[in-house]
Amino acid sequence: MLEPERRTRADIISAVAIAVLVAIAAALVWARGDANGTESLTAEHPVSTPPAAEQLPTALHELWHAPDAATARALVAGGAVITGDDGTVVGRDPQSGAQLWLYRRDMPLCGVESQFGTVVAVYRDQRGCSQATLLAGEDGSRRTARSSYMDETLQLSVDGTYVLAKGPQRLEMWRSDLVRTLEYGYVDAPVNVKTQPRKGCSLLSAGSSASRVAVLERCPEDPADRLTVLNPAPKDNTVPEEHGSHVLMGPGTDSADARVIAVSDNRIVLYLPGGPAAPGVEAATPRLAVYDGTGNLLMVHQLSAPLTDKATTTRISSAFFVFTGNSVIALSASTFDPLWTTPNALGGPAFMAGKLLVPVTGALAALDPTSGAETARIPVHRQGSENSPISLAVLGTTVLEKRGTQLYALGQ
Repeated sequence: MLEPERRTRADIISAVAIAVLVAIAAALVWARGDANGTESLTAEHPVSTPPAAEQLPTALHELWHAPDAATARALVAGGAVITGDDGTVVGRDPQSGAQLWLYRRDMPLCGVESQFGTVVAVYRDQRGCSQATLLAGEDGSRRTARSSYMDETLQLSVDGTYVLAKGPQRLEMWRSDLVRTLEYGYVDAPVNVKTQPRKGCSLLSAGSSASRVAVLERCPEDPADRLTVLNPAPKDNTVPEEHGSHVLMGPGTDSADARVIAVSDNRIVLYLPGGPAAPGVEAATPRLAVYDGTGNLLMVHQLSAPLTDKATTTRISSAFFVFTGNSVIALSASTFDPLWTTPNALGGPAFMAGKLLVPVTGALAALDPTSGAETARIPVHRQGSENSPISLAVLGTTVLEKRGTQLYALGQ
């Protein structure tokens, strides 16, 4: 029978040394990990969405304002007003602006978006704008997260089904749970490079719907911009499926100012700048060009003036409204033909009590959604801050205006 092993002094010293090394390693992982640089304060009770306003206010005044530099538009989610600034996303009470919940990371915020009562916050680390977190709008609780290589800058947009995250060289489509359904453009994994149809292209603009992703890109071998139409959810998210890809022809199609305006399941609208006169060729006016779901040109609508760099597109239900920089153009939901135009606008519209609210100087103009006819004006004192574009949102009876890097809440 063997004698039991005895612990020697050397054994004890070795065990202690190993335990100390493990503790040090764990501390280093914690110190460098994402959780250490994250603060999450959820709401004590989930906030409910207030009922929609039944009638328009007769006058509005400022209730509160807050910094909001990280969002591209006024955002609401799950009954809360959403602001993003300096690495922090806050869900606020619409009437008081009081903090309901907070999510903060020690990283720069690349962008914030909202859809289906949730908030998507994207942060920048050493891999670009790669850290995405999904938060519940009603209480700020963390639903899920994702991380992948992305560009240093990012534009986020939503289409009612997917989130589109576009950088200058790469874009991704995400489901409502942040699972990636498509990557397109530059890829960092060598095994995936050959899955992309082209290399070295600059992604100028993009838009999406439930069944189409329209990408306006400029590729090294092309004489002009290219319109590529993709499936937002191919069988393999690393292998894009093209519905069509065409190099554009005509004046302004080689311009970096061209952009995707709107995308539906069977139509795409591009803005094409005008072109200067050339020998034997008249100067071309700026225009909205309508393409089918495979990228073939269907119709061209001439514009009286070019879109400014402040132009935006607002989707309300199935309708699209284009803020040109000084007016709003309503597009047909089925054909994308222009229906009506309202002048002297400072931004895109929002829907309230059956009317479209459009920011104008010193007021909000209430328009009939079908005809664009103005039915009322609601005075708004903006304290000299009327730099367009003003992005609008409505939550219950509260009207929200994003002006520059500040969000203003307006009420009676």
